[in-house]
Amino acid sequence: MNNSPGAENHRQSASPLVEAREPITENFQFSSMAAIATSFSAAAAAVARRRSPARIQLVARRRLPFCTAASAAPAAAAGFSWADALRVASETGIGDESDLSGYFQKVDICNRGLDKKGQFVEFLVEDQVVGYIHKGFTEHLRVFHDVFTIVSGHNGNSTVGHVTLHPSLRTPEDRTLAIGDVIKGLGELIPGIRNELYPVTSSYGMPVYFSLERAAAPYFGIKAYGVHMNGYIEKDGEKSLWIGKRSDVKQTYPGMLDHLVAGGLPYGISCKENIIKECEEEAGIPRSMSTNATSVGAVSYMDIDGFRYKRDVLFCYDLRLPVDFVPNNEDGEVDSFRLIPVSHAANIIRRTNFFKANCNLVIIDFLFRHGYVDPDCNGYLKLLTSLRGGDCS
Repeated sequence: MNNSPGAENHRQSASPLVEAREPITENFQFSSMAAIATSFSAAAAAVARRRSPARIQLVARRRLPFCTAASAAPAAAAGFSWADALRVASETGIGDESDLSGYFQKVDICNRGLDKKGQFVEFLVEDQVVGYIHKGFTEHLRVFHDVFTIVSGHNGNSTVGHVTLHPSLRTPEDRTLAIGDVIKGLGELIPGIRNELYPVTSSYGMPVYFSLERAAAPYFGIKAYGVHMNGYIEKDGEKSLWIGKRSDVKQTYPGMLDHLVAGGLPYGISCKENIIKECEEEAGIPRSMSTNATSVGAVSYMDIDGFRYKRDVLFCYDLRLPVDFVPNNEDGEVDSFRLIPVSHAANIIRRTNFFKANCNLVIIDFLFRHGYVDPDCNGYLKLLTSLRGGDCS
């Protein structure tokens, strides 16, 4: 990804001193410079108002009538054990191996609410669409009129047409600070603050316009990128996947089954370096092993839930591990690991909701690539294409 601070504002007009064709008189030059100084002073004052502790506290105290269920307390831990998962995994004679309906259900879980896309409006920065914001959520942004500009629709009524940023926010740094203050001001409306920044861009590898708190990403409908790694071994002709069970005290998806290694892609790090970092933190995989992780593609999905519009792209990696390797979690986010035959992991996906939802897509992609899904199965091509049903850009 291009991690440069970002492109210049294309809509920013040129300086009058540069535009002028005729000789500039001393008085005109003086007045122009005075106007520029006044403009800079106004911008500085706007920044000061935005960052005023009193203002942030005032906004944080106000009632939030549009608050959704997403601001509820963290989810309770999953109500199943490894014994439950392994029992389902090993059950034979059911005859569902060629039935892809269980896989389709998992794809659908990651792509909910697409009939509600009309409830969202474009979020523009430098005339580029970087996200989508729910019309109801824009009501919370109106008070931050020195950060956001709510533009009415073409028909001139009160309908929201799109959202953009105040023209005084010209640099990625200013935008990041200002919007960060907004996130603080919104308080309980955006739960689960991570203090981790995601780059905001029109598509992968394009200029970064600003950085946004990870927990706020779906409320602004930005594209979020992540890395997921299938860690597997092969012994006596059979492949097995290392599967993790998330800690019961994780803020999100506690107790669910997960990949050996996975994580969001924050600002300023490449996919490969992120995989290497996550390998060490989540599974104790040394760099000497993790550098062998192979990029094998991506999956994508779009999920709408209330004010939240998730537009995620997951870069997929495979890592064949030594048969005697045993993972060890280093960051406390994983309760334990189990080594499960790939065919058994497929059973868990088809028959249960034990896996964290987006992990299903990455493992189904693994099943395709390693020959565990037969082309003669009804729905083969539809399932294959559905794994990239989101905006994979």
